[in-house]
Amino acid sequence: MTSFHLSFAPLIPWAFLIAFGVAALVVLGLGFWTRRRGTWWRALGLIAILVSLAEPRLIREDRKPLKDIVPIVLDASGSQTIGERTAQTNAARAALERAFANLPNVEPRFITGGEDSGGNEGTKLFSALKDGIADVPPDRIGAAIFVTDGVVHDIPKNADALGFKAPLHALITGHEGERDRRIELIEGPRFGIVGQDQTIVVRVLEAGNNSNAPIDVDVRRDGQKLFTRSAVPGEVLRIPVPIEHAGQNVFELEVASLPDELTTLNNKLVVTIDGIRDKLRVLLVSGEPHEGERAWRNLLRADANIDLVHFTILRSPESSMTVPENQLALIAFPTQELFERDIEHFDLIIFDRYSNQSLILPPQYLQNIADYVQNGGALLMSVGPEFASPQGLANSPMSAILPGHPDGNVLTQEFRPAISDDGPKHPVTRDLPGSESDPPQWGEWFRQIGVGDVHGNTLMSGIDGKPLLVLSHEGKGRVALMLSDQMWLWAREYQGGGPHLELMRRVSHWLMKEPELEEEALRAAVQGKTIFVERQSLKDGAVSVKITAPSGKEDSLALSPSSPGLSKAQYAAGELGLYKISDGEHNVLANVGTDNPLEFQDVISNTQMLKPLADETRGTIRRLDDGHGGITMPRLIMQDEASTFGGGDYIGIHHTGASVIAGVAVTPLALGWDGILVLLGLMLIAWLYEGRTRDP
Repeated sequence: MTSFHLSFAPLIPWAFLIAFGVAALVVLGLGFWTRRRGTWWRALGLIAILVSLAEPRLIREDRKPLKDIVPIVLDASGSQTIGERTAQTNAARAALERAFANLPNVEPRFITGGEDSGGNEGTKLFSALKDGIADVPPDRIGAAIFVTDGVVHDIPKNADALGFKAPLHALITGHEGERDRRIELIEGPRFGIVGQDQTIVVRVLEAGNNSNAPIDVDVRRDGQKLFTRSAVPGEVLRIPVPIEHAGQNVFELEVASLPDELTTLNNKLVVTIDGIRDKLRVLLVSGEPHEGERAWRNLLRADANIDLVHFTILRSPESSMTVPENQLALIAFPTQELFERDIEHFDLIIFDRYSNQSLILPPQYLQNIADYVQNGGALLMSVGPEFASPQGLANSPMSAILPGHPDGNVLTQEFRPAISDDGPKHPVTRDLPGSESDPPQWGEWFRQIGVGDVHGNTLMSGIDGKPLLVLSHEGKGRVALMLSDQMWLWAREYQGGGPHLELMRRVSHWLMKEPELEEEALRAAVQGKTIFVERQSLKDGAVSVKITAPSGKEDSLALSPSSPGLSKAQYAAGELGLYKISDGEHNVLANVGTDNPLEFQDVISNTQMLKPLADETRGTIRRLDDGHGGITMPRLIMQDEASTFGGGDYIGIHHTGASVIAGVAVTPLALGWDGILVLLGLMLIAWLYEGRTRDP
C-alpha cells in the first residue's frame, strides 16, 4: 500500500517566512494598484522565492498493513468450575481458534484471567485484559471477547477506562434457570472474650426458588455441632455463639441443599473467631508463712493480665485473741464467699504451703474445690512439709483430684531440678531456658516432698529422680503439683537462679488450657495453598493423618518427627475451602483461602453485569448454551466503522486499518539556496533593465 503527502522543511524560521510573504504581498499590491509594468513577473519571482524558502517535498510512503489484535479473555475463576462451565469454555476456545484461522488479517490473543490470587477480590478479568495487551497499541485492538459466567468483580465504570475503542463481546457460560441456595455473612466478629458469646449475623438467600419455607441453619464449632436455627429466605438471622477457648474458634454455619442446586459450595460459611482471655482471676491462698511466700505474690502481680485475690492465713479461728477486734488490722478469711459462692468465677486457684490443721476450710469447701476442678477448673499446689503431715490436703476431700500422694518423706539435701524423660516432649518444659545443658544451668534447691501413687505426667524430677513437677488432667479440669517450696531460691538468683518466671507462666497457662501448651494436640496452619500439619504428643510411634477436602475427597498424610514430641508435614491443597484433618483421636480444621470467598458468594451465571459496557462499546452479550448440552457459537466477521458490531448470529471485529511504514521516498520540489540566488540575480537584472528602458 502506497501513499503520498506533501511536507515542508523551511530554510528559515516560519515567522520570517511569513513576514517575507506579507511584505511581498504589500509590494505586489502597490504594483498592481499603480499599474506598473512587470508586476506579474515580479509576482512570479517572489512566489518562486517563497516556495524555495519553504522547501516543499513530496513524500511517498510504502506501508505494510498490520493484523488487528483481538484479545480473548478466558475466565478461569473458581465459579467457572461449577457444572458444565469449564467444558463450555474449552469448547468455545476451540471454536474461536478455528474461526480466527479463517481471518488471516486478525491475530487472536488468548488470555487466562480470574485465577485465585489468595485474596478475596473475586473474579478480576479486566486487570488480566489490561496486562495481556500492555504491549499492543490501542489503535490495533479490533475487539475484545470474554468467555465467562458473567460474574466479574472489576468491571470498569465506562468504556473510556478500557484504554481502547473497540467492541466488547461476552460469551456467557452456564445456562438459564439455574437454582442456588447460599448463606451470606453480614457481620462476623474477629475476636471474642473466652467464656462470653459473640454474635454472627447471616442471611439465607435463594435464586430460582420461590418458596418461603423456613430453612434450618446448623451451627458447629471446631467440627462439633452446637445447635440449629431456622430462617426464612432473605431474613437477617443473628446467631449468638460461645467462645470456649483461647486461640482460634472455627464456626461453621451450613444450610441444606436444594434439589438440582447449582453448587453446595456456598451452602456453608466459616467464621474464625480468635478467643482472647480477659483479665485472669487468680485466687492465691498462702498458708504457713515462709521464705517463698512473697515470690508467688510478686510473680502474679507482675502480670498486668492477672486480677489477683491473695489471702494469707496468719491465725486460725481457735487462736487466742487479747486485742480488741476494733483494733485489728486483719480481716476474717471470707471462706464462704470464696469457696462457695464465687469459686466458679476464678480461672486458677493456687495453694502455697497450705495446711488444714485448724480446719480453716471445712471439708465441704474442700469438696467444692474438688468439684470445681472436676467441672473444668484449674488448681496449682506448691507444697512443703505440711503436705506430708496428717493434716495435709492429701488427707481431705481434695485427695481424689491430686496426681500424687505423700509417702511421708521430707527429703532435705541439695539437688538441682532436672527435666524428666517426658519433659522434652511437653510444651511446658520443652526448651526451658537453661535445660539444654546437662546438668541444667540452674541453681540448687534443698527440700523435696516424697510422693507415691503418681499419675499424670512428671515433667521435672529432683532427688534421685523422684517427681518434682507433676501435671494431671482431672475430670474436665487440671491440676499441677510442685513438690517443693524452694522455687523462691531461683527468684532470688541463688547460684544464678533459674527460669522460675517462664516455668510458672507455662504451668499457669497450661492449667487454663492454652492451646499452644497442650501435650496431646493436632494443629494446622495455612499459608497460601499449603497446609502445615503438626502433631504434638508424648507418645512414640509413626503418625499419619486423614485429610478430608471440601469436596469430600479423602487423602492420607504421613508426619515425620521434627523434635521430641513433635511430628510435622506439609500438604498441598488442591481446593479452596475448609479441610478437616484427623489422626483418629484429634480433629482440626484448616481453611484454605479466605473465609467465605467473594468468588463463591453469588455463582448464578449473569448476562446483565457486562451488558452496560458491551452496549457502550457497541458489542454484544450472548449465552453459549444451546439447551442440549452443547454450545452455539456466533460467526466472526470483519467490519469497518458501524453503529453496532454484532447481530443475531455473528459478532463483529472492527477493521482498524493499522499499518507500519515499510519504505519512504522524498522528492524535493524547490530549488534551495542556489536556486534562490539565481532567482534574485535574474530579478535584479530585470529591475535594472526595466529601469534603463524607462529613462529618456
